[in-house]
Amino acid sequence: MTSTQGSTGSQSSLREANSVRILDAVRQFGSITQVELSHATGLSPATVSTIVKDLLAAGTVETRHTIRSGRRAQLVTLAHRAGLLIGLHVGERSLRVAISDSAFEFLDQREMPLPVDHRHDTTLDRAAMLISELVDGLGSALSETLALAIAVPAPVNPATGAVAIPGILPGWEGVPIGEVLGRRLGRPVAVDNDANLGALGEMRFGAGRGMGSLLYVRASYGVGSGIVLSRELHRGVLGIAGEIGHTLVDPHGHICRCGSRGCLNTVCGAQALVDSLRHSRGTVTLTDVLDLAEAGDPGCQQVVIDAGGAIGSVVANTAVSFSPEVIIVGGELARAGKLFLEPIRESVRRRIPLAQSQTLEVRAAELGQRAELYGALALAADLAHIESVAS
Repeated sequence: MTSTQGSTGSQSSLREANSVRILDAVRQFGSITQVELSHATGLSPATVSTIVKDLLAAGTVETRHTIRSGRRAQLVTLAHRAGLLIGLHVGERSLRVAISDSAFEFLDQREMPLPVDHRHDTTLDRAAMLISELVDGLGSALSETLALAIAVPAPVNPATGAVAIPGILPGWEGVPIGEVLGRRLGRPVAVDNDANLGALGEMRFGAGRGMGSLLYVRASYGVGSGIVLSRELHRGVLGIAGEIGHTLVDPHGHICRCGSRGCLNTVCGAQALVDSLRHSRGTVTLTDVLDLAEAGDPGCQQVVIDAGGAIGSVVANTAVSFSPEVIIVGGELARAGKLFLEPIRESVRRRIPLAQSQTLEVRAAELGQRAELYGALALAADLAHIESVAS
Protein backbone atom coordinates (compact mmCIF):
# COMPACT_ATOMS: atom_id res chain seq x y z
CA MET A 1 0.00 0.00 0.00
CA THR A 2 2.76 2.40 0.96
CA SER A 3 4.70 1.49 -2.17
CA THR A 4 1.68 2.30 -4.40
CA GLN A 5 1.19 5.67 -2.72
CA GLY A 6 4.88 6.47 -3.14
CA SER A 7 4.74 5.52 -6.81
CA THR A 8 1.66 7.71 -7.36
CA GLY A 9 3.35 10.63 -5.62
CA SER A 10 6.49 10.22 -7.72
CA GLN A 11 4.45 10.18 -10.94
CA SER A 12 2.60 13.31 -9.84
CA SER A 13 5.87 15.10 -9.04
CA LEU A 14 7.37 14.05 -12.37
CA ARG A 15 4.30 15.24 -14.26
CA GLU A 16 4.45 18.61 -12.45
CA ALA A 17 8.17 18.97 -13.19
CA ASN A 18 7.58 18.18 -16.87
CA SER A 19 4.77 20.77 -16.98
CA VAL A 20 7.16 23.39 -15.61
CA ARG A 21 9.75 22.47 -18.27
CA ILE A 22 7.19 22.84 -21.03
CA LEU A 23 5.89 26.18 -19.71
CA ASP A 24 9.44 27.51 -19.38
CA ALA A 25 10.09 26.60 -23.02
CA VAL A 26 6.87 28.28 -24.18
CA ARG A 27 7.79 31.45 -22.23
CA GLN A 28 11.30 31.41 -23.70
CA PHE A 29 10.26 30.99 -27.32
CA GLY A 30 6.89 32.82 -27.21
CA SER A 31 5.29 30.41 -29.65
CA ILE A 32 6.54 26.89 -30.34
CA THR A 33 5.18 23.72 -31.94
CA GLN A 34 4.72 20.51 -29.99
CA VAL A 35 7.46 18.85 -32.03
CA GLU A 36 9.81 21.73 -31.18
CA LEU A 37 8.77 21.45 -27.53
CA SER A 38 9.83 17.82 -27.55
CA HIS A 39 13.29 18.77 -28.88
CA ALA A 40 13.63 21.75 -26.50
CA THR A 41 12.67 19.84 -23.35
CA GLY A 42 13.94 16.35 -24.18
CA LEU A 43 10.49 14.93 -23.43
CA SER A 44 8.80 12.39 -25.67
CA PRO A 45 6.18 13.63 -28.16
CA ALA A 46 3.52 11.61 -26.29
CA THR A 47 4.42 13.25 -22.95
CA VAL A 48 4.39 16.72 -24.51
CA SER A 49 1.01 16.06 -26.12
CA THR A 50 -0.53 14.88 -22.84
CA ILE A 51 0.79 17.78 -20.80
CA VAL A 52 -0.20 20.36 -23.43
CA LYS A 53 -3.76 18.97 -23.32
CA ASP A 54 -3.79 19.38 -19.53
CA LEU A 55 -2.42 22.94 -19.75
CA LEU A 56 -4.95 23.76 -22.45
CA ALA A 57 -7.82 22.47 -20.28
CA ALA A 58 -6.52 24.58 -17.36
CA GLY A 59 -6.48 27.70 -19.55
CA THR A 60 -2.70 28.10 -19.15
CA VAL A 61 -1.83 27.75 -22.84
CA GLU A 62 -3.54 28.20 -26.17
CA THR A 63 -3.03 26.13 -29.32
CA ARG A 64 -3.65 26.72 -32.99
CA HIS A 65 -2.68 25.03 -36.22
CA THR A 66 0.23 26.28 -38.31
CA ILE A 67 2.47 25.08 -41.13
CA ARG A 68 6.12 24.25 -40.42
CA SER A 69 8.43 22.85 -43.13
CA GLY A 70 5.39 22.26 -45.32
CA ARG A 71 3.62 20.17 -42.69
CA ARG A 72 0.65 20.89 -40.44
CA ALA A 73 1.74 21.45 -36.82
CA GLN A 74 0.21 22.42 -33.47
CA LEU A 75 1.50 25.80 -32.23
CA VAL A 76 1.53 26.35 -28.45
CA THR A 77 1.48 29.84 -26.82
CA LEU A 78 0.69 31.16 -23.37
CA ALA A 79 -2.97 31.96 -22.85
CA HIS A 80 -3.57 35.69 -23.16
CA ARG A 81 -6.63 35.94 -20.94
CA ALA A 82 -8.98 38.09 -23.00
CA GLY A 83 -6.41 39.94 -25.07
CA LEU A 84 -3.12 41.79 -24.82
CA LEU A 85 -2.09 45.04 -23.14
CA ILE A 86 1.05 46.90 -24.21
CA GLY A 87 3.01 49.40 -22.16
CA LEU A 88 5.88 51.54 -23.47
CA HIS A 89 8.36 53.77 -21.68
CA VAL A 90 10.28 56.25 -23.81
CA GLY A 91 13.21 57.34 -21.67
CA GLU A 92 16.02 59.82 -22.25
CA ARG A 93 18.32 57.07 -23.55
CA SER A 94 16.19 53.95 -24.00
CA LEU A 95 12.88 52.54 -25.18
CA ARG A 96 11.23 49.77 -23.18
CA VAL A 97 8.19 47.74 -24.17
CA ALA A 98 6.19 45.23 -22.13
CA ILE A 99 3.31 43.04 -23.25
CA SER A 100 0.94 41.50 -20.72
CA ASP A 101 -2.37 39.70 -20.67
CA SER A 102 -5.42 41.32 -19.11
CA ALA A 103 -4.36 39.95 -15.70
CA PHE A 104 -1.09 41.99 -15.99
CA GLU A 105 1.10 38.90 -16.29
CA PHE A 106 4.14 39.91 -18.34
CA LEU A 107 4.33 37.81 -21.50
CA ASP A 108 7.37 39.50 -23.01
CA GLN A 109 9.41 42.68 -22.68
CA ARG A 110 12.28 44.30 -24.53
CA GLU A 111 14.61 47.29 -24.21
CA MET A 112 16.57 49.10 -26.90
CA PRO A 113 18.95 52.10 -26.66
CA LEU A 114 17.99 55.51 -28.05
CA PRO A 115 20.32 58.29 -29.20
CA VAL A 116 20.54 61.54 -27.27
CA ASP A 117 17.72 63.96 -28.23
CA HIS A 118 15.94 61.27 -30.24
CA ARG A 119 13.04 62.54 -32.37
CA HIS A 120 9.44 61.39 -32.21
CA ASP A 121 9.19 60.04 -35.77
CA THR A 122 12.11 57.60 -35.64
CA THR A 123 11.40 56.61 -32.02
CA LEU A 124 7.72 55.86 -32.66
CA ASP A 125 8.67 53.97 -35.83
CA ARG A 126 11.05 51.83 -33.76
CA ALA A 127 8.38 51.33 -31.13
CA ALA A 128 5.82 50.19 -33.71
CA MET A 129 8.26 47.72 -35.29
CA LEU A 130 9.32 46.35 -31.89
CA ILE A 131 5.70 45.90 -30.81
CA SER A 132 4.81 44.08 -34.04
CA GLU A 133 7.84 41.81 -33.59
CA LEU A 134 6.98 40.97 -29.97
CA VAL A 135 3.29 40.35 -30.68
CA ASP A 136 4.21 38.09 -33.59
CA GLY A 137 6.69 36.26 -31.35
CA LEU A 138 3.82 35.44 -29.00
CA GLY A 139 1.96 33.81 -31.86
CA SER A 140 -0.61 36.62 -31.75
CA ALA A 141 -1.84 39.44 -33.95
CA LEU A 142 -2.14 43.18 -33.30
CA SER A 143 -5.91 42.75 -33.51
CA GLU A 144 -5.70 40.89 -30.17
CA THR A 145 -4.26 44.00 -28.50
CA LEU A 146 -6.90 45.74 -26.39
CA ALA A 147 -5.00 49.00 -25.91
CA LEU A 148 -1.56 50.55 -25.51
CA ALA A 149 -0.17 53.29 -23.28
CA ILE A 150 3.10 55.17 -23.58
CA ALA A 151 5.08 56.96 -20.87
CA VAL A 152 7.27 59.91 -21.90
CA PRO A 153 9.81 61.96 -19.88
CA ALA A 154 7.89 65.23 -20.15
CA PRO A 155 4.57 66.68 -18.97
CA VAL A 156 1.68 65.75 -21.26
CA ASN A 157 -1.33 67.98 -21.82
CA PRO A 158 -4.37 65.80 -20.96
CA ALA A 159 -6.51 67.62 -23.52
CA THR A 160 -4.18 67.14 -26.51
CA GLY A 161 -1.92 64.20 -25.64
CA ALA A 162 1.08 66.32 -26.66
CA VAL A 163 4.11 67.46 -24.66
CA ALA A 164 2.95 70.44 -22.63
CA ILE A 165 6.18 72.48 -22.30
CA PRO A 166 8.47 73.24 -25.28
CA GLY A 167 12.16 72.42 -24.91
CA ILE A 168 11.88 69.60 -22.36
CA LEU A 169 11.71 66.84 -24.98
CA PRO A 170 13.19 68.42 -28.14
CA GLY A 171 11.61 67.30 -31.40
CA TRP A 172 8.40 66.11 -29.72
CA GLU A 173 6.64 69.46 -29.27
CA GLY A 174 3.05 69.63 -30.50
CA VAL A 175 3.01 65.98 -31.62
CA PRO A 176 -0.21 64.07 -30.78
CA ILE A 177 1.82 61.04 -29.70
CA GLY A 178 -1.11 58.69 -29.12
CA GLU A 179 -2.67 59.48 -32.50
CA VAL A 180 0.62 58.97 -34.34
CA LEU A 181 1.34 55.59 -32.74
CA GLY A 182 -2.33 54.61 -32.99
CA ARG A 183 -2.31 55.17 -36.75
CA ARG A 184 0.81 53.03 -37.13
CA LEU A 185 -0.66 50.11 -35.17
CA GLY A 186 -4.40 50.51 -35.61
CA ARG A 187 -5.06 50.26 -31.87
CA PRO A 188 -6.15 52.80 -29.20
CA VAL A 189 -3.23 54.53 -27.44
CA ALA A 190 -3.06 56.62 -24.25
CA VAL A 191 -0.13 58.90 -23.33
CA ASP A 192 1.11 60.27 -20.01
CA ASN A 193 4.17 61.53 -18.20
CA ASP A 194 6.48 58.76 -16.95
CA ALA A 195 6.45 59.92 -13.32
CA ASN A 196 2.64 59.88 -13.38
CA LEU A 197 2.66 56.32 -14.68
CA GLY A 198 5.31 55.33 -12.15
CA ALA A 199 2.92 56.59 -9.48
CA LEU A 200 0.03 54.64 -11.03
CA GLY A 201 2.13 51.48 -11.22
CA GLU A 202 3.25 51.69 -7.59
CA MET A 203 -0.29 52.49 -6.40
CA ARG A 204 -1.85 49.47 -8.11
CA PHE A 205 0.94 46.92 -7.97
CA GLY A 206 3.77 48.14 -5.74
CA ALA A 207 4.68 50.11 -2.63
CA GLY A 208 1.50 52.22 -2.75
CA ARG A 209 -1.06 49.39 -2.77
CA GLY A 210 -4.02 50.28 -0.57
CA MET A 211 -3.03 53.97 -0.38
CA GLY A 212 -5.52 56.70 -1.25
CA SER A 213 -2.87 59.40 -1.73
CA LEU A 214 0.84 59.27 -2.47
CA LEU A 215 3.76 61.19 -3.92
CA TYR A 216 5.94 59.20 -6.31
CA VAL A 217 9.36 60.71 -7.00
CA ARG A 218 11.18 59.65 -10.16
CA ALA A 219 14.86 60.60 -9.93
CA SER A 220 16.60 59.78 -13.19
CA TYR A 221 18.16 61.89 -15.96
CA GLY A 222 15.68 64.50 -14.76
CA VAL A 223 13.49 64.67 -11.67
CA GLY A 224 9.72 64.42 -11.71
CA SER A 225 6.91 63.27 -9.50
CA GLY A 226 3.45 61.79 -9.79
CA ILE A 227 0.68 62.86 -7.42
CA VAL A 228 -2.18 60.55 -6.47
CA LEU A 229 -5.22 61.99 -4.66
CA SER A 230 -8.24 59.85 -3.75
CA ARG A 231 -6.70 57.01 -5.84
CA GLU A 232 -6.70 59.19 -8.96
CA LEU A 233 -3.73 60.79 -10.73
CA HIS A 234 -3.68 64.56 -10.32
CA ARG A 235 -2.31 65.97 -13.57
CA GLY A 236 -3.33 69.63 -13.40
CA VAL A 237 -4.89 71.65 -16.22
CA LEU A 238 -1.84 71.47 -18.51
CA GLY A 239 -0.46 68.18 -17.19
CA ILE A 240 2.38 69.88 -15.30
CA ALA A 241 1.29 68.93 -11.76
CA GLY A 242 4.18 67.20 -9.99
CA GLU A 243 6.92 68.69 -12.18
CA ILE A 244 9.23 69.18 -9.19
CA GLY A 245 12.27 69.11 -11.48
CA HIS A 246 11.22 72.60 -12.57
CA THR A 247 10.89 73.94 -9.04
CA LEU A 248 13.13 76.97 -8.38
CA VAL A 249 16.05 76.06 -6.08
CA ASP A 250 18.76 78.54 -7.19
CA PRO A 251 17.67 82.02 -8.37
CA HIS A 252 21.17 82.62 -9.78
CA GLY A 253 21.61 79.14 -11.27
CA HIS A 254 21.83 77.83 -14.81
CA ILE A 255 19.06 78.09 -17.39
CA CYS A 256 16.96 74.92 -17.56
CA ARG A 257 15.61 73.28 -20.71
CA CYS A 258 12.19 74.66 -19.79
CA GLY A 259 13.58 78.22 -20.07
CA SER A 260 13.55 79.07 -16.37
CA ARG A 261 16.63 79.72 -14.26
CA GLY A 262 17.82 77.55 -11.38
CA CYS A 263 15.39 74.61 -11.64
CA LEU A 264 16.02 71.50 -9.52
CA ASN A 265 17.04 69.66 -12.71
CA THR A 266 19.95 72.08 -13.20
CA VAL A 267 21.26 71.08 -9.77
CA CYS A 268 20.67 67.30 -9.64
CA GLY A 269 19.74 66.17 -13.13
CA ALA A 270 22.11 63.65 -14.69
CA GLN A 271 24.07 66.30 -16.60
CA ALA A 272 24.65 68.34 -13.44
CA LEU A 273 25.81 65.25 -11.53
CA VAL A 274 28.34 64.08 -14.13
CA ASP A 275 29.57 67.65 -14.71
CA SER A 276 30.36 68.00 -11.01
CA LEU A 277 32.67 64.98 -11.30
CA ARG A 278 34.39 65.94 -14.53
CA HIS A 279 37.44 67.49 -12.81
CA SER A 280 38.05 64.53 -10.48
CA ARG A 281 36.66 61.53 -12.41
CA GLY A 282 36.81 62.59 -16.06
CA THR A 283 34.00 61.70 -18.43
CA VAL A 284 31.44 59.48 -16.72
CA THR A 285 27.79 58.57 -17.25
CA LEU A 286 24.97 58.42 -14.71
CA THR A 287 25.32 54.63 -14.70
CA ASP A 288 29.05 55.01 -14.01
CA VAL A 289 28.34 57.33 -11.09
CA LEU A 290 25.91 54.86 -9.53
CA ASP A 291 28.23 51.89 -10.09
CA LEU A 292 31.18 53.76 -8.58
CA ALA A 293 29.11 54.93 -5.63
CA GLU A 294 28.02 51.36 -4.98
CA ALA A 295 31.68 50.29 -5.12
CA GLY A 296 32.55 52.84 -2.43
CA ASP A 297 33.95 55.75 -4.47
CA PRO A 298 33.73 58.70 -2.03
CA GLY A 299 33.30 61.39 -4.67
CA CYS A 300 30.45 59.59 -6.41
CA GLN A 301 28.84 58.79 -3.07
CA GLN A 302 28.95 62.48 -2.15
CA VAL A 303 27.28 63.44 -5.43
CA VAL A 304 24.46 60.96 -4.76
CA ILE A 305 24.05 62.20 -1.18
CA ASP A 306 23.95 65.84 -2.33
CA ALA A 307 21.34 64.98 -4.98
CA GLY A 308 19.22 63.27 -2.33
CA GLY A 309 19.44 66.34 -0.10
CA ALA A 310 18.45 68.76 -2.88
CA ILE A 311 15.58 66.57 -4.03
CA GLY A 312 14.55 65.94 -0.42
CA SER A 313 14.05 69.64 0.29
CA VAL A 314 11.69 70.02 -2.66
CA VAL A 315 9.90 66.74 -1.85
CA ALA A 316 9.38 67.83 1.76
CA ASN A 317 7.88 71.15 0.68
CA THR A 318 5.64 69.36 -1.83
CA ALA A 319 4.51 66.91 0.85
CA VAL A 320 3.60 69.79 3.17
CA SER A 321 1.32 71.21 0.49
CA PHE A 322 -0.91 68.15 0.09
CA SER A 323 0.01 65.71 2.90
CA PRO A 324 0.27 62.32 1.15
CA GLU A 325 0.02 59.01 2.99
CA VAL A 326 3.40 57.88 1.66
CA ILE A 327 6.34 59.11 -0.42
CA ILE A 328 7.71 56.53 -2.85
CA VAL A 329 11.10 57.03 -4.53
CA GLY A 330 12.00 55.39 -7.83
CA GLY A 331 14.07 56.01 -10.94
CA GLU A 332 17.74 55.27 -11.61
CA LEU A 333 19.06 57.18 -8.59
CA ALA A 334 16.98 54.97 -6.27
CA ARG A 335 19.45 52.20 -7.17
CA ALA A 336 21.79 53.81 -4.64
CA GLY A 337 19.47 52.70 -1.83
CA LYS A 338 19.96 54.28 1.59
CA LEU A 339 22.76 56.49 0.29
CA PHE A 340 20.14 58.38 -1.74
CA LEU A 341 17.03 57.74 0.35
CA GLU A 342 18.35 58.83 3.76
CA PRO A 343 18.95 62.49 2.77
CA ILE A 344 15.37 62.59 1.46
CA ARG A 345 14.07 61.07 4.68
CA GLU A 346 16.09 63.55 6.73
CA SER A 347 14.68 66.49 4.74
CA VAL A 348 11.15 65.22 5.37
CA ARG A 349 11.89 64.78 9.09
CA ARG A 350 13.18 68.36 9.35
CA ARG A 351 9.97 69.95 8.04
CA ILE A 352 8.08 70.87 11.22
CA PRO A 353 4.52 70.04 10.02
CA LEU A 354 5.74 66.69 8.68
CA ALA A 355 7.95 65.97 11.69
CA GLN A 356 4.85 66.05 13.91
CA SER A 357 3.39 63.15 11.94
CA GLN A 358 4.63 59.66 12.72
CA THR A 359 2.86 58.12 9.74
CA LEU A 360 4.52 59.70 6.68
CA GLU A 361 7.05 57.21 5.35
CA VAL A 362 9.61 57.55 2.56
CA ARG A 363 9.77 54.17 0.80
CA ALA A 364 11.79 52.77 -2.06
CA ALA A 365 9.71 51.83 -5.09
CA GLU A 366 8.92 48.10 -5.11
CA LEU A 367 8.70 47.82 -8.89
CA GLY A 368 12.09 49.40 -9.60
CA GLN A 369 12.66 50.19 -13.27
CA ARG A 370 9.39 48.49 -14.21
CA ALA A 371 7.15 50.94 -12.32
CA GLU A 372 6.50 53.04 -15.44
CA LEU A 373 5.78 49.94 -17.54
CA TYR A 374 3.29 48.65 -14.97
CA GLY A 375 1.69 52.09 -14.90
CA ALA A 376 1.47 52.14 -18.68
CA LEU A 377 -0.19 48.71 -18.67
CA ALA A 378 -2.66 49.95 -16.03
CA LEU A 379 -3.46 53.03 -18.14
CA ALA A 380 -3.94 50.82 -21.20
CA ALA A 381 -6.32 48.64 -19.18
CA ASP A 382 -8.25 51.74 -18.12
CA LEU A 383 -8.50 52.77 -21.76
CA ALA A 384 -9.83 49.31 -22.60
CA HIS A 385 -12.18 49.40 -19.54
CA ILE A 386 -10.53 46.41 -17.88
CA GLU A 387 -10.63 46.40 -14.10
CA SER A 388 -7.25 45.97 -12.43
CA VAL A 389 -7.45 43.12 -9.93
CA ALA A 390 -4.53 44.68 -8.04
CA SER A 391 -6.25 48.03 -7.54
